[in-house]
Amino acid sequence: MEPLYTATQLAEIQAYHSPIYTSALVDLIVWPLLLIGTARFLTRPFHALASRWARRVNVPVLTRIWKGPEWAETIFFALLFFGFFVVVNLPIDVWFGYVREHEFGLSNESLGAFLFDGLKHQVVLAIAVTSLAFGLFGLARRTARWWWMVAIATSLALVVSTAIDPYRSRLYVDQTSLPEGSLRGRLTSMLNTASIPFSDILVVHTGAKSVRVQAAFAGTGPTRSILLSDTLLDTMTEAEVVAAVAHEAGHVSESRWPGRILSPLAVFALMFFLEWLFRRSSQRGWFGITARGDVRVLPLLVLTFDLATTAVTPVSAALSRGRELAADEFALELTGDGASLVSLLVKLGRINKVDPDPPRWYVLSGVSHPTILQRVEALSAAQKNATPPPITPVKAGTSEQQAPGVIR
Repeated sequence: MEPLYTATQLAEIQAYHSPIYTSALVDLIVWPLLLIGTARFLTRPFHALASRWARRVNVPVLTRIWKGPEWAETIFFALLFFGFFVVVNLPIDVWFGYVREHEFGLSNESLGAFLFDGLKHQVVLAIAVTSLAFGLFGLARRTARWWWMVAIATSLALVVSTAIDPYRSRLYVDQTSLPEGSLRGRLTSMLNTASIPFSDILVVHTGAKSVRVQAAFAGTGPTRSILLSDTLLDTMTEAEVVAAVAHEAGHVSESRWPGRILSPLAVFALMFFLEWLFRRSSQRGWFGITARGDVRVLPLLVLTFDLATTAVTPVSAALSRGRELAADEFALELTGDGASLVSLLVKLGRINKVDPDPPRWYVLSGVSHPTILQRVEALSAAQKNATPPPITPVKAGTSEQQAPGVIR
């Protein structure tokens, strides 16, 4: 097999990823401190400003629904809190999401289109925050049993969210059905063989914005669809596209019951904790809170959620890496074409500029995919029933050696 990366490719990939690792390390330390500082020093000013704005708003029907005028104050506080972090992150998002993507040839998007997509994302966020603040805190003020009612509603919302996954990207890019032809016929035949039903095979037209290649299953039941980026179809052979879909089919075939049980349990645990936080904050008078359902507990809730996520992510990522290897093996069994699967992985790594040798701490902190080296070795072992010799990583500035890699 030809080298996974040339020395020039490897040096460019390392230059691209170096600030990403620095930012990730800073985030692990600074982000919790920023959340703590925001909760400690900005909760009262945000609440005072939200109260001032709320006095200018009078919508009687919403006041009746909420049984009080505090609904506007609650919504404004939540928007101020999350808006603060949007503003803090804006320069970083523009630099990583636009400047560096263009610098390394990964983006085709104009600045205007990038900012417009960002605006659409923030509008969706504002709608979500407004709905959450109005519904959750309003219900908590009306009944002590709010937490299990919200937990049930949230669990149902997760199901609905999964069902509409195939359509979410249409806010940003166009989708069209894959035309009839050899590729569609091969994919349909393969998935029928694997007894995996789907509603459609969709081409996601991301090429005008990014050169990155992607393939995924999205949706559930009658909405389950195969999503293929136009860049994938333009850069991969038909056999490699089939291998990509076969890998994603491996995820569809995974056992779903652990997630179906753990996700609702996690939601119930979070809501129960928030009810405890409501009671505790009103008893202790934190930030001037005197009653259940006060929005000023929101910074503490976000801080707790962030710390819990940071603690759980390494475990979930380790499980995810195992599922990725299992999906590769499923694809190999389904297609019998290990060469195309390996070729797909290598080309994906080159096009998407995936680091072949990320720092170990970074992998353990939450990387969801194994390295290309691990995946190629696992595929070779599955085909030959023997462990192949290790591949020596290429060091920047050298040549003629083979480098491992990571595929996301």
